[in-house]
Amino acid sequence: MAEGLKIEIVSPERLVLSEVVTSVTVPGTEGYFTVMTDHAPFMTTLRPGFITVNGINGRDEIFFVKGGFADVSPEGLTILAEQSSPFSEFDHADLAAQIKAAEAELAAAPGPDDKSYAQEVVSALLNLAIEAGQINGGHVH
Repeated sequence: MAEGLKIEIVSPERLVLSEVVTSVTVPGTEGYFTVMTDHAPFMTTLRPGFITVNGINGRDEIFFVKGGFADVSPEGLTILAEQSSPFSEFDHADLAAQIKAAEAELAAAPGPDDKSYAQEVVSALLNLAIEAGQINGGHVH
């Protein structure tokens, strides 16, 4: 058995993380999933959310990811993210602005299909804000 799980989180701007860890919890499109050493290979899409990395040293780290792909292979877990950053760099003010803009689009949506899509966007952003608040000690900024 391997010593741990190799994880790489890559965004277009930079390599966000590359290390060997105990496990990683990832926001898949169908819900959160956890990857550990010797996990069966698969690939899936990601939704905006937070990746929790459980380090071998017992230290947990949290990273924001704004969609992308997760690839689990015998070599480890690779996250190809549209955007990613450590939670300490997560922009709460930007999220609040995105929620306000999405709510305005929902209010102005002309037809049922437009309203349905706008409501999905608002709901996704509000869920992201709730998750961020839970991570940040229950305080949404």
